[in-house]
Amino acid sequence: MYKTTMQIDGMMCGMCEAHINDAVRKAIPGAKKVKSSHKKGVSSFLTEEVPDELVLKEAIQETGYKVISMETEENRGGLWIF
Repeated sequence: MYKTTMQIDGMMCGMCEAHINDAVRKAIPGAKKVKSSHKKGVSSFLTEEVPDELVLKEAIQETGYKVISMETEENRGGLWIF
């Protein structure tokens, strides 16, 4: 399992979080536990495989937000804390 965390510019409210979450789910159909925070400017989710960063960035940019950074890390048996 992989956890991807993105810093996103432009989120201002709960509706912005929903737009990001929808874009992630559409771009990465196997995404689980998709969660965004406009206060922190962060979005994260879990996948079985490493997600395609280009597809994800394009999907988010199409909704009017900008991905500032993206990091994907592998879980080696531990628990993810969201």
